[in-house]
Amino acid sequence: MSDSSNKKPRVNVRRPDVMELVSAEVAVHYQSSLVEKIKDQGGKLTVGNTTLLLAKDFGFCYGVERAIDLAYASRKVFPDNRIFLIGEIIHNPEVNRQLREMNIVSLPWREIDASYDDLTENDVVIVPAFGAPTHFMDKIEQRGCYTVDTTCGDVMKVWRRVRGYAKDGITSIIHGKADHEETRATSSRALGEHGKGHYLIILTLADTDFVCNYICNGGDKQAFLDRFSGSYSQGFDPDRDLKKIGVANQTTMLKSETQEIQNRLSKAISDRDGSAENFSVFDTICGATQERQDALFEMLKTKMDLLLVVGGYNSSNTAHLVEIGEKELPTFFISDASQIKSLHEIVHYDLHHAKETTSNYAEVFTGKEKVIIGLTAGASCPNNLIEATVKKVFELRGEKL
Repeated sequence: MSDSSNKKPRVNVRRPDVMELVSAEVAVHYQSSLVEKIKDQGGKLTVGNTTLLLAKDFGFCYGVERAIDLAYASRKVFPDNRIFLIGEIIHNPEVNRQLREMNIVSLPWREIDASYDDLTENDVVIVPAFGAPTHFMDKIEQRGCYTVDTTCGDVMKVWRRVRGYAKDGITSIIHGKADHEETRATSSRALGEHGKGHYLIILTLADTDFVCNYICNGGDKQAFLDRFSGSYSQGFDPDRDLKKIGVANQTTMLKSETQEIQNRLSKAISDRDGSAENFSVFDTICGATQERQDALFEMLKTKMDLLLVVGGYNSSNTAHLVEIGEKELPTFFISDASQIKSLHEIVHYDLHHAKETTSNYAEVFTGKEKVIIGLTAGASCPNNLIEATVKKVFELRGEKL
């Protein structure tokens, strides 16, 4: 069995000779000349009676591109080694399928199981763009594996923030999904260097109001712990650990909601203490997430008949684009073009019931002489899937590109 004395330095696979090969392969798999042409002409394509609008910012962000490049490079640098990946590299089925075809094997990301004990010094472990909890990293180090870390820089900024909170005796209030890979990784860093820090994960404004009421008025401690079961650090005590709080967030949350959560918590601390001295906050929403949300808000100023949002169903940033769109017009969350079945059927993901459903929505394709269709995509969606969606829309409208 390996131990920490056999720890290998993290591998730099971004060698110029390797990246030249990777760039060519990634371009074949994910890029689209059609999408680039639409972008170059202002994000608008009209053919016959059909107009398609593409959001100004959509699809792959830098952090996602970097993670994919590093995963592809790992196979180039280690052609004969076993390569493993903690969970998924990003939340997109097509990208993860490509990695499986390169014989990159996914390890469990919720819990460390026996498969981690089978890792050897010759194995390579890729850390996904979301990062991984500290105990996963410790386990990989113990096994003496090569490590390729693709964690997004924006995620690591949040980690630095929550580590700072822990050092200063501040409890991290993390706006995020408790069972999301990134939030789990962030919460492990909120424990601090010596594991004595504390965190509380909240998701909704209702969660926020519950916490605010407890901050101001106290309450039933057990009821508090029951409500947030699984979403706080070991030994968390709301009577003690809500005295000084600092907000951080999963980087892909809805920006406006995170800001509202910050405002309500700040007010609660001020109402209790007479000032906000015991409240800390720093904006840790990912820049790419903000850009894609802002671009959609801008596109929604134009009248459209329908909005298509393309991305993985488990993609948080994509889901928030759907939430924004569906408040304004019929919005369909699809993983790829194959879900637009015909002029009468769209198979899409229903966020409110957390399941795939089918809608009969023929009037957009058949019932109007002229239609305007909006299209955007989450930060983990490649351009080849966007191209396929564009082509399917015009095909069903009887237009040739």
